[in-house]
Amino acid sequence: MGSFSIWHWLIVLLIVVMVFGTKKLKNIGGDLGGAVKGFKDGMKEGSTVDDKPASQVTSATPVADKATIDVEAKNMSNKS
Repeated sequence: MGSFSIWHWLIVLLIVVMVFGTKKLKNIGGDLGGAVKGFKDGMKEGSTVDDKPASQVTSATPVADKATIDVEAKNMSNKS
């Protein structure tokens, strides 16, 4: 049982065309192409302004945000 030959694929294609018809297959192909185009456009819109990949984008804020308060440390300092 090796790989399928060209004749196997032609027979499968012929059966698919007979079952679905050329008009329905054309509509499915158009819908699939529109979906791929929409996905590509969405990916372009979602990219950053300077077009860097997400792994190369650095944040302007430091890792430890100054607005973050450690509640346990604050409570310990009040008890002393």
